Amino acid sequence: MSFWHRIDRPIIGLSPMDGVTDASFRLVAARYGRPDLCMTEFTSVEAICCGADGWVRDFSYGECERPVLAQIYGRTPRAFYQVAHIVGELGFDGLDINMGCPAKNVANKGCGAGLILNPELAVAIIRAARRGLEDWAAGQRLEDAGLGPDVVERVRRMNRGRMRPPARPLLPLSVKTRVGYDKVAVDEWIPVLLGEDPVAISLHGRTLKQMYKGFADWDAIHSAVELARGLPTLILGNGDLKSMADAVERIRQTGVDGVLLGRGAMGNPWVFRDKQWAKDTLAGVASPGGAGLDVTREERTRVLLEHSRHFENLWGERRFPAMRKHLAWYCKGFRGAAQWRAQLVRARNADDVARIVAAGDAAAPPAAAAFPFPEHTAPAETVPA
Repeated sequence: MSFWHRIDRPIIGLSPMDGVTDASFRLVAARYGRPDLCMTEFTSVEAICCGADGWVRDFSYGECERPVLAQIYGRTPRAFYQVAHIVGELGFDGLDINMGCPAKNVANKGCGAGLILNPELAVAIIRAARRGLEDWAAGQRLEDAGLGPDVVERVRRMNRGRMRPPARPLLPLSVKTRVGYDKVAVDEWIPVLLGEDPVAISLHGRTLKQMYKGFADWDAIHSAVELARGLPTLILGNGDLKSMADAVERIRQTGVDGVLLGRGAMGNPWVFRDKQWAKDTLAGVASPGGAGLDVTREERTRVLLEHSRHFENLWGERRFPAMRKHLAWYCKGFRGAAQWRAQLVRARNADDVARIVAAGDAAAPPAAAAFPFPEHTAPAETVPA
């Protein structure tokens, strides 16, 4: 039995978001919110097999994130087979296949949500990935899977110092997708996926055509729940969940086995603190706290600084501009937030952030106050900006 079936229902996890849920974001969410599961940003299987650099940090994770899944995408079954071995070798708890990204540069290549129009390829990808997980669990080496020596060496470097059990478990395979391409097609698309017995399907309630506009269609998600009734595959809903109160409402409405929160967690890792309240509420049990626990300004600024330090430690100062959107998201709901935001979005490094915080709040930690990050260490090589 995989971790999916050991989590108390409903499952309340962190949704993967490209350009958002990197290792630093997930670490902060895990420390201060504790979602039931985390997923990496989606990573191209073709890029990994070709020896690209960025995936090394994309697949960085901390022990506190567990259970943590590696999310991958692409259109080459052979590459999925090979990367499944890497996912196992790096100690992830599961593998998730992205069949829902609506970005044009992904979908137009037949990847992500583009696979909704190509169910035969989607099935071939799932089967190839599962076969890769099975062969790795049976003892097959990375070299025997056809991976190049440079990729194999990178995996070995990433595993240095990491405690790993001697056994090779058969990792669970899940899929994240959307309700359709240019229209809702749950009745046609979801049975294709259910036929391959993934342990879970995470379903975003928008079509590819909608991107992130309009509203998520939770009635369509409910239809997927009905299609999966009596089958072992779990159905998780995703879309427009800003709080645990939203999660409770949608779980009651649809009967999903769980939900994933994405944009509701941006700048707000504390949203997951209420998950036990949500579970108890759905079970009809009284629970302390409630939907929307207060977060003090001091805690918000402390975590903002911690996030900044970790991001710079992992990615380097040259990539720090990518941190600025997170800084803006943290600036919500307190006096003077607009002025802070205007300064923080120009920060060049974590020391700049600390100076801005110290100037605006005498209670904030000084610039020299570094935070320890034992869960993450940057890989030996440097990823070009």
